[in-house]
Amino acid sequence: MPKFQLEVPHQLGAAEAKSRLERFIEVMQGKFQEKVSDLSQGWAGNTLNFGFKTFGIKINGAIDVGEEALHVAGDIPFAAMMFKGKIESEIREQLGRLMG
Repeated sequence: MPKFQLEVPHQLGAAEAKSRLERFIEVMQGKFQEKVSDLSQGWAGNTLNFGFKTFGIKINGAIDVGEEALHVAGDIPFAAMMFKGKIESEIREQLGRLMG
């Protein structure tokens, strides 16, 4: 399965970034409620594992919280490869706002 990877810098420190990330799924639901379903999230240390379905395609990933950046990685089904750039840019934009 193809992968996506991106980094979102921040100046919050890991504890504050993690606190803000706890609202990540809530933010995604609010903004994309008509396009996104089956949202899930769970913490394992400083890593937020998440999943959602958009246009019938399941996206899974993880956000590792660092002192100066969020490191996001996940899987994209082959059927969604044409949307890889859009998916990455939306995640980057939403996390950037959340960290801003």
